[in-house]
Amino acid sequence: MRDGKAGLISLVKTFAVELAPKGVRVNAVAPGAIRTPRVLAATSEERREASARSIPLGRMGEPEEIAKVVTFLASDLASYVTGPTLVADGGASVKFPLSLGS
Repeated sequence: MRDGKAGLISLVKTFAVELAPKGVRVNAVAPGAIRTPRVLAATSEERREASARSIPLGRMGEPEEIAKVVTFLASDLASYVTGPTLVADGGASVKFPLSLGS
């Protein structure tokens, strides 16, 4: 895990504990390889296919899928959730435990 992500995870946990008594939930999302316009412009189709083959679900994620994760965490469905970093990476972090799929 890169230092920046470790720092963010620690910050989220700290704020979750500090703000919970005020009813504020603090969560984070750690997306993996996502098919954004920037990624599509910066990588070849071959590289994207190779990336997809390394992901257990066999494909890169779509921006809408990450938006759904964020929507869930912001909704009342997650009213008892505070402090985690939800990894949405198609299983890449399970296959490569030292990385969050980036």
